[in-house]
Amino acid sequence: MDRILIGKGEEPVYLLAPYGNRHGLVAGATGTGKTVSLLVMAEGFSRLGVPVVMADVKGDVAGLAMPGTGNEKLEKRVAEIGMEGWAPEGSPVLFWDLYGKAGHPVRTTISEVGPTLLARMLELNDTQEGVLEVVFRLADEQGLLLLDMDDLRALLGYVADHRKDVSEHYGLVATPSIAAIQRSLLALEREGGTGFFGEPALELGDLMRTDLSGHGVISVLSADQLILKPRLYSSFLLWLLSELFEQLPEVGDQDRPRLVFVFDEAHLLFDDAPAALRQRVEQVVRIIRSKGVGVYFCSQFPDDVPDQVLGQLGNRIQHALRAYTPRDQKAVKTAAETFVANPKLDVAETIGRLGVGEALVSTLQEKGVPMPVERTLICPPRCRMGAITDEERAAVRARSPVGAKYDTPVNRESAYEKLAARAEEKAAEAPPPVAGGRAGAAGGEGARAGKDPARSSLGDMLWGTTRRQGMVESMAKQAARTVGGQVGRQILRGVLGGILGGSRR
Repeated sequence: MDRILIGKGEEPVYLLAPYGNRHGLVAGATGTGKTVSLLVMAEGFSRLGVPVVMADVKGDVAGLAMPGTGNEKLEKRVAEIGMEGWAPEGSPVLFWDLYGKAGHPVRTTISEVGPTLLARMLELNDTQEGVLEVVFRLADEQGLLLLDMDDLRALLGYVADHRKDVSEHYGLVATPSIAAIQRSLLALEREGGTGFFGEPALELGDLMRTDLSGHGVISVLSADQLILKPRLYSSFLLWLLSELFEQLPEVGDQDRPRLVFVFDEAHLLFDDAPAALRQRVEQVVRIIRSKGVGVYFCSQFPDDVPDQVLGQLGNRIQHALRAYTPRDQKAVKTAAETFVANPKLDVAETIGRLGVGEALVSTLQEKGVPMPVERTLICPPRCRMGAITDEERAAVRARSPVGAKYDTPVNRESAYEKLAARAEEKAAEAPPPVAGGRAGAAGGEGARAGKDPARSSLGDMLWGTTRRQGMVESMAKQAARTVGGQVGRQILRGVLGGILGGSRR
């Protein structure tokens, strides 16, 4: 049976590959060795041919791509544990980055994210999320692709111009709600989230690769900047996990997982999360095991993970916790209660006395039965335990088999381009203005009588013959407002510049 050596207690402690999809938890205080445990597991799964996806919050997970360097202390631990054939070795790694700087860009489309997760990214309230639902419904019925933020802005402007007709068909759409969504889009753009939406979109198959030697490729997501945007970080990870759940077929229990997914800083996934999203995480974690995917959470405290999820985590590695505060004391008690008791070990007392590189470990053994908790000396990884240089990262990226596929963005025709093209057609087809007050008066009477074809209802635009005219008029208005706003800002800046310059003189 394939297995991963985690370390040594009274006997060697293994994580059995057939139970790698039973999920797990790595917890402990800062500086106690959680990252080393993650590296050991990632290397172990990779050597078994299992692809791994993990976030690099501090920049040290990237060391998986480079072989480590031996020293006297390391060699002593290798001998103490009895790691036969241990030698420094790097793993096959792909670097990814939502911002496209430290790795290949990770993109998806607005449509694939959906209104619920997008509302979380934008920090919208329930009313504003409802407006977003209307926008997505309208895009579906009009056959307009929502790929990037330009598409979403164009459709929001269209809904603002036709909010009365939209409200009649889909429910009340208020101008302040549309304005709030637009402001949130600006905030997301300022945080660098714009590049996340677009094409080419990430294909899950590129996260489930093996190299020529049969080792699973480890996809490392650069998260040192992303972690500063907790909602964007957690929403992205939840989207990725949901995509895996929805796209992968059922495979049941196998001799090893198809993919292992690691959530670092797991508390960010659950902090301030709406009940619906938390329920979604719990549902995915419970059921995704049958898809052959193992999910491993890493955080400081075991109770950072909700009880409903914690109960699904069969493999546990608990590093030291220091009971300095009431919160710490509660965490120690929680950790002690989640392990299978070992009569030779006082878990609550031992957690506070663990050294760096030691942990309390309990994994699932034959027939899925958890082993009694064992105080374990954790194995050293074969890779580098630390960050890599920019030159080393660039060299890894240069060898990547997916660079040509993702590094260059693609901007195909979607909602923004289609609506803009219709606006141009409308402008080109518009008849020249008729001189004379009489024609103007007649036009006014026609408009009051409801006979102006450009003022069609939403029903006509969706299902009638004047659909194109209504949408074109919307884009023309939006373009006029944009141009007018830009000119106005330029004039205002010129006036203010003159006033401030004169006052300084």
